[in-house]
Amino acid sequence: MPSLKQKENNDFFERVYEVTKLIPYGRITSYGAIARFLGSGRSARMVGWALNVCHNNPGFIPAHRVVNRKGLLTGKHHFGNSTTMEQLLGNEGLVIEDDKILNFNEKFWDPLTELK
Repeated sequence: MPSLKQKENNDFFERVYEVTKLIPYGRITSYGAIARFLGSGRSARMVGWALNVCHNNPGFIPAHRVVNRKGLLTGKHHFGNSTTMEQLLGNEGLVIEDDKILNFNEKFWDPLTELK
């Protein structure tokens, strides 16, 4: 039987996945933006942990659309090889150079304003 802490984490992870599934094609958001939307503004790292294990979840979760607050592909090593995340984002029209999204502000999707 899962502990209360594990259940809380599982519930938080599921909420992260639900928000991540709503990120439109060709747009990106940050770990912190998801955390703030979920009412846990200081939990950006926990959002990252959730997305690191989302491959265990049935169904597609577009974790490649979540980057750090500066537009850096900090989670790229969780995609099988070091270029997969960049390729996925590039296929969606994002411009990446040196592991940073150049059109970050233009493509940023903030769930706080988009999901009113």
